[in-house]
Order: sequence, then C-alpha cells, then structure tokens
Amino acid sequence: MKRWALAAGLVAALAAGIAESAAATTFRWANDADSNSLDPYARQETFLLSFDSNIYEPLVRRDAHDLSLEPALAVSWTQLETNPQVWRFKLRPGVKFQDGTPFGADDVVFSHARVLDAGSNMKSVLATVKEVRKVDDLTVDFETTAPDPILPDEITNWDIMSKAWCEKNNAQHPADLTKNEESYATTHAMGTGPFMLKEREPDVRTVLVKNPTWWDQPKHNLDEVIFQRVANPATRVAALLSGELDMLYAVPSQDVDRIANTKGFKIVQAPELRTIYLGLDEFRPELLESNIKGKNPYKDKRVRQAMYQAIDEDAIVAKVMRGQAKATALMVGPGVKGFSDELNKRLPHDPAASKKLLAEAGYPNGFETGMDCPTDRYVNDEQICLAVVSMLAKVGIKVNLLAQTRAKFFAKVNTPSLQTSLYLIGWTPTTIDAHNALLNLLHTPDPKTHAGDFNLGGYSNPALDKLVDQIQVEIDQKKRLDELHEALKMARDDIATLPLHQQAVIWATKDNIDLVLPADDYFALRYVNVK
Repeated sequence: MKRWALAAGLVAALAAGIAESAAATTFRWANDADSNSLDPYARQETFLLSFDSNIYEPLVRRDAHDLSLEPALAVSWTQLETNPQVWRFKLRPGVKFQDGTPFGADDVVFSHARVLDAGSNMKSVLATVKEVRKVDDLTVDFETTAPDPILPDEITNWDIMSKAWCEKNNAQHPADLTKNEESYATTHAMGTGPFMLKEREPDVRTVLVKNPTWWDQPKHNLDEVIFQRVANPATRVAALLSGELDMLYAVPSQDVDRIANTKGFKIVQAPELRTIYLGLDEFRPELLESNIKGKNPYKDKRVRQAMYQAIDEDAIVAKVMRGQAKATALMVGPGVKGFSDELNKRLPHDPAASKKLLAEAGYPNGFETGMDCPTDRYVNDEQICLAVVSMLAKVGIKVNLLAQTRAKFFAKVNTPSLQTSLYLIGWTPTTIDAHNALLNLLHTPDPKTHAGDFNLGGYSNPALDKLVDQIQVEIDQKKRLDELHEALKMARDDIATLPLHQQAVIWATKDNIDLVLPADDYFALRYVNVK
C-alpha cells in the first residue's frame, strides 16, 4: 500500500500547529469506498468530484442549501450581446494556489486543454466549448459552437488546476483510471480551495488541513479532516456509535432507525437528484456475455420492455430500499428542470406480459446475459442487482451477475472499455436540468462533440439526437421546456434504458455536528462545524 505524506512548507507548519493546539478541531468521517483519485478530471462520478472539490474549485460553484449558482474563482460571467456564442468570465483577483503561486487566466486555459486530454473523463462538461481564450490575466472568453444559454450551470463541477504545478510535476495529462494508470495528480493535490492535502493513503485514509490563505470567508471551524474508507457496513456504524467517527457518508438502510434512536446521534436525510437505472448494450451486433449468438436481444424494444415489466420496482423500493427511494419512469426526477409528474408513469409490473413479449421477439425460452453491478457506489446497489436477477429469472432471463467494487466496475463499464452487456448505474444532472442527462446518457455517442460520452450502452435514436441538439441552443424558455418534455417522453416510450428510482441521500452524524446536505450529494466540508 502506497502512503503519501505531504508535509512540506505551509502544510507542515499548519499540521504542527494543529498538533500543538488544544483548541484545534478535528473532524473524522467515513465512506464505504475511497475517491480513487485526487485528480478532479479522473472520473465524472459524484463522490470523487465531491471529495476533490474540497481542495480544488470551479469558476462557478453551487450554494449547498439551494444549489443556486454563486461566484467562486470567477466573480462574474456574461454572455456577450455582440456575440451570444461567447461567455466572458471575470476572474477573482488575489487568489493563490496552496503553494503560493497566483491563480489567473493561464490556469483556466490550461485546465481547459487538460480536461480534453485523452485520459480525462470530464470532457462532456465542456462539450459545447469550441475555444477558451485569455483576454488578460483576469479575463477569459469561452466561445461555444452555438449559443449556449446554460454554460455557467454546466461547469460547476469543473475544477481549475495549476498550470505551473502540473508542469512542474509532469501531471499535464490526466491518468486514465479505466486503464489503472496513475500520475502525480492521482495521489497529490494543489488547489485553491478551503482545504489542502496533508496525507494520502489510498483506500485507507486521507488527511486534509484547512487552507489559511483561502480567499473566501470560512463557514466551517475545522482545522483537520480525517477521511477513512470503511467498507464493512457493520464496522462503519459501530465506529460512529463508539465515537471514533463524527459522520458517515454512506449509511446502511437497515441501520437508519438504530442510529436515529441512539442518544447523541442523528440522521440527516433529503431526496436526491440522482436517478438509478439499468443500461443495456444496444450497439453491438452480438452481446459479449450471452448464449445468444449472431444477434443482440437488447436491440429489440420488445425485449427491453419485457425486462422493464419483469422488474417489480415497487417491491425494490419497499423491501430493498426500505421506502427510502421513489420509483421513476424517467431518467430525471423531481427538482430537475424538465421533470414532469404527468410523464412519470411506469409501465405495470407484469411478468406474463414479459413472457409474451419475449416469445414475440423470438426468445420463448428466454436467454442468458451478463450483468455488472457496483458494491460500494449507490444505496444498496448489490442488493438491487440481486433483486433484479431474481425477477428476470422468473421470465426466463438468466443473469450472470458480476458484483465488484466501484473502481473495478467503472474500469469495466466506462469508456473506452464498455465491456458490459447489462449494468446498474446512477446519474445526477449537475446542471439541475434534464438536458444534462439527455445529452450525456441518451444521445448517440459522438467522440468529436463528446455528446453521449456516458451513453455506455450505445443507445441511438436520430430523432432524439436532433431534439437534444436543439434544446442545447434553445433560448426561448417555454419552448425549451416543451422540448425537454418531448425528449424525455421519447426516451421513456422507446425504453432507451430501464429507469428504477431516485434514492434518498442519508448521512449520519453526532449531535454536535452541523453540516449541509444538498440534493446533489456533494459533501462540502466548508459548511461543517463541530460544536
């Protein structure tokens, strides 16, 4: 196990001060999995991005209370009246990276080039951006391929990196996690944010300390933050209740009531914007993991519908999720612009109809398929997959389940690997807009524009593509909302994917911890106070 201790200069001095100060405040928290990388371009996945965003910062961030936009490394942004394809960002003066080097336009231009590098998994965030130009040291222009009315919403999870630091440490190129690559930025970090890295022990422990030169006014009272990966649910809960931990990010559903009823502890819960769904390989002529040769069953809508109606999602919500989820027919849920209660009507659970559809599609005896599932990414992810396997078996579809840690799961199913036939995954629209899900998950993959970068099953519908492209540049907000509804309905009716539910966000803390739980599940340490 590699262990990195970053105790030079300012970090060392601050760490020594914490150790000597009786008044120093330490916050200890745990999750069932690690962030896997400190490089904010390594993977477009909530926990990794959330963890790293405590060290790095974007130009525009979200207020954790209501997810509204607010200035971060940019103090203002304007779509130019003379050219609506250009957004001008005025950068915050006086900001320094944690090693003392000044932040400026060169870092933004560099970060744009780096995020488009082959090893980056964040290219789609800037899919509409044609060029980023330095106007002066504190002004940057973003030119888009067409007018993009929501560009600031699209870049809230794109963190800016130091050009000088990356060049000094040969970290100009992101390491590709799907190939198990590493670079200096995988295990080291240098941002502008409220916390900085003191120590990194991958898959075990990461220690952060407060950044005393942070440009913003701290709303937290933390001096040191110790994060631990505790994979076993029972061990994680025991560590909280014994006082060894202050907070759990991943709370086992079966322990929610126990924690809530234990004196000195509390459950913090809210609906989440993330949609959990099943994706299918719909692009290969033959599935990688099936006994059906010469054709791909998932290309047939009747097969997709048969699987949909074989899954009793109400039972999953009630029994597996213990009521802490809401069944969905759409790829977005309440709180996301474009969501519609009227459209959110699931097909009925009907195994008899499923068997009939399979017979009509030419599979009267069903078929065999592989399935990939993470074990430490979503609430009860492995249990959901086991339930799906059982339900599909009842209509003749034998599923060979491969359940594995998130690092192995994403390396297998994510681009460029795509070594999967059926998979469980989740998506949170970072723009809080349905177009984000439509563009990333349902648009035909296009490596040039990065549309469909996370359409891992290769679903393709030219009519939907045309509509999604139109929504991208639509300025008339009423017309745009109508188009969002039309696109969501089109994907729903074609059964592009198998939507399951929106899960609840559940954290657990000691009573003396104040924090903010946002609907996007981002854990911002800058709001944490230990009383």
